[in-house]
Amino acid sequence: MTARLLLAASLATPAFAAPPPLAPGAKPVQLAAESAGEGPVWRGGALLFSGGGKISRWQPGGAGVTVYRDPSGGSNGLRFDREGRLIVCEAGNRRVTRIEKSGEVTVLADRFEGHRFNTPNDLALDSRGRIYFSDPRYGKRDGMELDVEGVYRIDAPGHVVRILGKEVERANGVLVSPDDRYLYVADNNNNNVGGARKLWRFTLQQPAGTVQPGSRRLIYDWQDGRGPDGVKMDNAGRLFAAGGLNKPHPPAETDRMKGGIYVLSPEGKLLAFVPIPRDEVTNCAFGGADGKTLFVTAGGSLWSVATGAGGSWMLK
Repeated sequence: MTARLLLAASLATPAFAAPPPLAPGAKPVQLAAESAGEGPVWRGGALLFSGGGKISRWQPGGAGVTVYRDPSGGSNGLRFDREGRLIVCEAGNRRVTRIEKSGEVTVLADRFEGHRFNTPNDLALDSRGRIYFSDPRYGKRDGMELDVEGVYRIDAPGHVVRILGKEVERANGVLVSPDDRYLYVADNNNNNVGGARKLWRFTLQQPAGTVQPGSRRLIYDWQDGRGPDGVKMDNAGRLFAAGGLNKPHPPAETDRMKGGIYVLSPEGKLLAFVPIPRDEVTNCAFGGADGKTLFVTAGGSLWSVATGAGGSWMLK
């Protein structure tokens, strides 16, 4: 059984006893002070992340941060596929690409129905290797060709399907559960008074990979704080969502929901909170030798915290 299938089986077993979400006495540790803006992903003993117009690499053992790819097309979300190829949300170039092992770049998606994407932001893969990505637009909105800030699925290069449109205001972080049953979407309409700051769960219909109509369920609401960004799941099915603020951004966001990682049960109960003293807390990823280290990007800095169950299934 793969790690993904083992997790799916354990979640279906009522007697499954999970370790605590965080290791005893765990506290966040800063690893790097710059260039860690978004998109962390662990592979081959090192962490990649986006920031400063490039993709950087951090490796434990004192090597520090080195440049992995520059320029990166304004990269944001990063993820490796089953063949070890890096998939990149190139927000600056408004496309999703794959870096082949030869170093060549394959464009997986750059348009939908003839219109350029807004700014592809985050991505996730299902067990079939299909890619789900969000397409919000933050900042200046001139030049937008799509009036939907939803979620798309890539089945093959150039074959793109929109699976969420107006069901969300502005899709950001995305996550597919290990059994391909659920799609989690961070609906993050920050900088707008009254905008959505919610984490939703949608049921995926298989084998099609489409969203079941009427299946939207609210998992957690950041209310008038900064909404959720990146979201990951550990081996016990708990959600680790980046969100909140340490300093208010009036009039749109308060600091009532502090900046950090919100650890949630599958039903949306807040189980733990990891404070990160930098704004804005953007994303996280499991990694390390045993998959039990959670890496966090926040305000251009990189942090880590030890977890209890880890997320090794996400590294496969």
